Amino acid sequence: MDISHNVTPDNHSFEIILGSSSKARRQILAEMGYKFTVVTADIDEKNIRKEKPEDLVMALAEAKADAIMTRLKNSGQLEQLLRPTLLITADTVVVCRGIIREKPSSEEEARQFIRDYSGASAQVVGSVVVTNLVTGTRKSGFDSAEVYFLDIPDEVVDDLIKEGINFNVAGGLTLERALTLPLVDTVVGSVDCINGLSKTLTEKLIHEVL
Repeated sequence: MDISHNVTPDNHSFEIILGSSSKARRQILAEMGYKFTVVTADIDEKNIRKEKPEDLVMALAEAKADAIMTRLKNSGQLEQLLRPTLLITADTVVVCRGIIREKPSSEEEARQFIRDYSGASAQVVGSVVVTNLVTGTRKSGFDSAEVYFLDIPDEVVDDLIKEGINFNVAGGLTLERALTLPLVDTVVGSVDCINGLSKTLTEKLIHEVL
């Protein structure tokens, strides 16, 4: 991994590294008008456990940031940074019927997740951590949103499973899927938070670390 040739200087006074492999987070950050490079943390998320969803997503986002910083330091690239370089890491979980739901680990778990959404609501809790790799300043926060679902017939659950399970999405269900949208009654909060990266929170933290 060599970030020195990949970071685009088009953010005027600073660089951005997105510490995530999520396509949705890449899209959201691009929609915000930022140029960035991607570096993944490659941590074992299952080894980090917290009872409260807010504590869990914060611990995971901070662990991702720490892992990436260690890799950059060990490779000597951290000391080579000449401009303010911001590392953005994030994590998201879904809480439904009082249970924290992360990425589904199997088809059966994904099927159960979707069944549980039927006629119920799900809270999406997402964290954002922004670290200035030059100064060491780190700011963090979390945002949340609620999704209220209509009744989901068993045949629709089957169709969703047949269409393909997204094992990289917390809760196993994304709102932009054609089969998902008709199942949603109401959304309270921002869609970008639901999709993995709160624009408002991210912008706020970027300004704070600069």
